[in-house]
Amino acid sequence: MRRSLLSSLRAHLGRLIAACLAIVLGVGFGSLAMIVHSSASHGVDATIGAQYKGVDAVVAPDSSTISPDDIAKAQKVSQAASVVTLTTAYMEVAFADLVRPTTVPIDALYDSSRIAGPGTSAGRLPAATNEIALPARTATKHKVTVGQTLRISSYDGKSWTVTVVGLLDDSKYVGTASAVATPAAVKIFDPGAYTRAIALAAKPGVTQQQLADATRAAVSKGVQTFTGEAFIDHEVKSWTNGIDVLGGVFGMFAVIALFVACLVIGNTFTIVIAQRTREMALLRCVGASRRQVFTSVLAEAAVVGAVASAIGVVFGVALSALGLALSREFDWGIPPLPLHLDLLSVFLPLLLGIAVTLLAAVVPARRATKVAPLAALRPEVAPAAASKAGLLRLILGFLLLAGGGALLAGGAVLQDVLIGVAGGALSFLGVLAIGSLLVPALIRLIGALPARGGGVPARLAVANAIRNPKRTAATTSALLIGVTLISLTCVGIASVRKTFDVSMDGQYPVDLMVTTYQEKMPASAEQQLRDIKGITQVVPVSKLLVKSGGQEVEVTGIDAAAAGSVIHNPALASQLKPGTALLDRPTMAMLNVEDGSPLTIVSGQHKLTVTVQRANGLDPITVASTDLAKLAPSAPVTGFWLASDPKADGSDVIDAVQQSIPTVKELSVDGGLAERTSYTKIFDVLLIVGVGLLGVSVLIALVGVGNTLSLSVLERTRENALLRAMGLSRRQLRRMLAVESLLMALVAAGLGIVLGLIYGWSGTSALMGGQTVDGGVEYAVPGTLLIAIAAVAAVAGLLASVLPARRAAKVAPAGALATE
Repeated sequence: MRRSLLSSLRAHLGRLIAACLAIVLGVGFGSLAMIVHSSASHGVDATIGAQYKGVDAVVAPDSSTISPDDIAKAQKVSQAASVVTLTTAYMEVAFADLVRPTTVPIDALYDSSRIAGPGTSAGRLPAATNEIALPARTATKHKVTVGQTLRISSYDGKSWTVTVVGLLDDSKYVGTASAVATPAAVKIFDPGAYTRAIALAAKPGVTQQQLADATRAAVSKGVQTFTGEAFIDHEVKSWTNGIDVLGGVFGMFAVIALFVACLVIGNTFTIVIAQRTREMALLRCVGASRRQVFTSVLAEAAVVGAVASAIGVVFGVALSALGLALSREFDWGIPPLPLHLDLLSVFLPLLLGIAVTLLAAVVPARRATKVAPLAALRPEVAPAAASKAGLLRLILGFLLLAGGGALLAGGAVLQDVLIGVAGGALSFLGVLAIGSLLVPALIRLIGALPARGGGVPARLAVANAIRNPKRTAATTSALLIGVTLISLTCVGIASVRKTFDVSMDGQYPVDLMVTTYQEKMPASAEQQLRDIKGITQVVPVSKLLVKSGGQEVEVTGIDAAAAGSVIHNPALASQLKPGTALLDRPTMAMLNVEDGSPLTIVSGQHKLTVTVQRANGLDPITVASTDLAKLAPSAPVTGFWLASDPKADGSDVIDAVQQSIPTVKELSVDGGLAERTSYTKIFDVLLIVGVGLLGVSVLIALVGVGNTLSLSVLERTRENALLRAMGLSRRQLRRMLAVESLLMALVAAGLGIVLGLIYGWSGTSALMGGQTVDGGVEYAVPGTLLIAIAAVAAVAGLLASVLPARRAAKVAPAGALATE
């Protein structure tokens, strides 16, 4: 049987190439996901470990901050060889490239003989109170060099001039590094500087646990004490939480890729074995048992799976190395990540690839054992790749579809993601189970038009596509999975983004609110803001400190007619009119007023009575500018409300606004643009990652479509030759196969988009229903993306038919009629 196995592999290698490619892609993608996740986690772990080298115990704030008494008690712990206090002052630093100072954390230096301290990449560490060392990346960003002087100031108005004597090596630092100064300097800058931790090193012979227990007994109960290893694990988890989530997403898509590969492999082996009916029967005639035939098929699958999986792992390692190398070109706030290979990330995808291949080959192998020996003596007929789906399969499919649909609806109504996921999985399995009934019906439906106007090739294509429902359904299902998942991702992200935007409009109705403190805005301020790229609307506002209900509160006045151009919530903008005041919830609670109740505002000798309306996201009290004029006829312009272009980079817009109006000393920039921008970037990344990763599933599925057509060409060699002999030209033969492939692709695209809409909308309801303020969920249809998905599927289906059609057209009719 070994010789038979080797000769079979050599003879049918061409037919197994598509299965091999599916395995390579699936395993390569799985190993890529695991290696990148392992490298990221290992890189952060090693880097944080290096930052806390020598630390055996740590005292950190918990329910209360670290007090001077805690520091004094920790320094008296007899088991400690070294105790250092990690202290940080947050100062305003004036850089030459900025109009106004920016906040920079400054850490106090400590004794680093036992516990690792900061190192320099240029210059030296500070030694005097007028010296400072900046992180290298911060210095590069603001073009600061060693020897340059900087002006720093505290929040109480004090300022100092310091000299930059060194640049800190932050190339392997997780997050943004702090500047450093001497402990005496930090105490001068901020006498009440924040103590973020106490680090202790143990004496020889003292374990980390013993030191931690002794320290815990000494300090107050409001702080928490870790061993050095536990604290590093705590810090690593705080940084790798996003990595773990991303790893889970990568892993999920890897499983999907392997599942799609399993469908392609199973379909390939089914057709290959169906075409080798006579070969299997001849083996039985010369003495091979059913067990030997079964074992030979599984052995063939194991060899194919092992070789292709090994290639896939190498492919995944190469892609991981390339991706990590490219990531070093971008500043993501994490250190450069070296490639880290472990046994799990290498061997698990390899074993999964082999297991998936064997699993996919079990049913075709069992089918091969049913070939009777006498079949070899009968005249060969065109082999059938599969039979009609059984009644039991259809009944099970409809039950899964109904049950899954009920769970899907329940998950959306109950806002339970797990119920929704279970419902989606069950209903999709139901769709796959009834695919042999559903797919041919859809092909017959959409094939009616080309069958009428496409001539003989189109009619033959429709007939060929529905001739073997089970094989067509299996081929289409592979592409259906990919299209469904891509559509689901696009619809889900678009719906979540729309829901988030509406929610943001309720919580942060204004993009940016620019305000001065105890200053007047210059006459040119409005034009300066309008000139900023990305700003679309600028509306001036005036602010006044008044009394109401015995409390002092700030009132903002804005032109009611222009407010709608900067307030994204139309309902809120319509409420702003003379005689009405918009109050946020804390102000309403402070003044003890409710919606619709009257409110009297007093400013000097002027009084104004207005009707209260609740409005979240605006200033404490917002009124029409005409009402504010009744309280203060000459109130100056103290700020502006801005609207930005949704397509503009929000971070760049905020930076530009913060550096605008240089004549104003203190400029406050608030609003929802920063949060909206951060979430928008997350949505964009998720969309890119989701579509990119799921594209791998589609690629594998397209390999399956091309493979099915290739094997179908071999299976129908005599039939195609007979058609050629009866007058079908090579061009018509190629057109027939192209239409057949296009029909399968269009059915998969259409059905996948419909399922994607249903799953995307129900998933959004389950996920976001309990997250918004009012429980409302918005549904979106990303029409352009869905049309693009359908177009790509159709084009890919046509491309998948090119090689099989050329192969079929090259065969001479006389030679094909004589082939076996």
